[in-house]
Amino acid sequence: MAARSGMVSRQFIGFVIVSGFAGLANFGSRFLFSVVMPYAAAICAAFIVGLITAFVLNRRFVFLGSKKSTRSQAWRFLLVNLASLLQTLAVSLLLAHWLLPLIGWHWHPEAIAHAAGIAAPAITSYFAHKHWTFS
Repeated sequence: MAARSGMVSRQFIGFVIVSGFAGLANFGSRFLFSVVMPYAAAICAAFIVGLITAFVLNRRFVFLGSKKSTRSQAWRFLLVNLASLLQTLAVSLLLAHWLLPLIGWHWHPEAIAHAAGIAAPAITSYFAHKHWTFS
């Protein structure tokens, strides 16, 4: 985390807030997509909703002053988030189909697994976006 005199930077706090909002868009839309598609496909479709939300909000409110073009930022954002999608999908599927059943967890296992999957890449994404996407 970025720190100044033991304090977390405003940029990181903004990133966490924006990521939380985008994560809610991702998480909520997955339930809608799950009505018409399998779990893994619904995670991927919901990821796109979260991705667009996160890009627009991060560019507008968090990572200001970049000299890169919007197109360059969008491509870099997409690449970072494709890696994040792999993390999200792996964590979600491992939890929902292996770990949670193994420990006898039966209360909304796909929702719990997906929430954990969304949270998994938070720190790595922040640093990748700060130092590469929006630098």
